[in-house]
Amino acid sequence: MAKLLSALIAGLLFGLGLLLSGMSNPAKVLGFLDVTGRWDPSLALVMAGAIAVAFFAFRRAEGQTHSVLGEPLQLPDKSRLTLRLVLGSVLFGIGWGLAGICPGPGLVLAGMALPAGWWFVAAMLLGMLLFRPLSRCLP
Repeated sequence: MAKLLSALIAGLLFGLGLLLSGMSNPAKVLGFLDVTGRWDPSLALVMAGAIAVAFFAFRRAEGQTHSVLGEPLQLPDKSRLTLRLVLGSVLFGIGWGLAGICPGPGLVLAGMALPAGWWFVAAMLLGMLLFRPLSRCLP
């Protein structure tokens, strides 16, 4: 029960943070990404704060095998750069740049019953379904 409760609280805090920071507003995100037009640098502060929190959290987690609640802990292997990772990153960036939405804010928008969120989540689920068959084509 503690694991489910902690997941619920973490998800609610994350969603609230996305709302308060403006990350769930596609227009604000697109304004941040438009560095040659009317650039809105305010999300850079949000990202800097997130990076600072993640930096210390990852430093604390390094070398540990289990989370605070006893779950197995596996950190990403930071030494492997693969074609799959690069192509996935490029595809993610293109989608984020076109829509101004990434998975977290997409779920927030869908939860708010906004059509943009529903369309995004539908496209994300389709991408998840297509991942396995398409990934067989990559080395």
